[in-house]
Amino acid sequence: MNFEINGKVIVKDDTQQISDRFKKREFVIEVENERNSEWNDFIKFQLTQDRCDLLEPISLNEEIKVSFNIRGRKWEKDGRVNYFSNLEAWRIEKVQAEAAIPEMPEFTADDVPPAPEEDDLPF
Repeated sequence: MNFEINGKVIVKDDTQQISDRFKKREFVIEVENERNSEWNDFIKFQLTQDRCDLLEPISLNEEIKVSFNIRGRKWEKDGRVNYFSNLEAWRIEKVQAEAAIPEMPEFTADDVPPAPEEDDLPF
């Protein structure tokens, strides 16, 4: 399952070397709630292995689009079963600010050319 979401980067953790063959990096984006900014969502993602470097060119407070998968795992220890989910990012793109619409210049009556003289042609 592939998903995409846009948001502003608010946390960039350092890369963690979990074992000799596994590393991860976590980051959080703030997703704006259009109805009420007090209800914004804060979503934590995980990058793994060679994808940890995807976050390097991204700055805090920068708008990005994250492509991700949902991963779920079952974990058993001492007879207890636990389940957990991760949002595993696999692409990060900077969101370009929308180009501003240029302002139209103000016109006055002096700027309008005079109407052409009427002629007597029927068309």
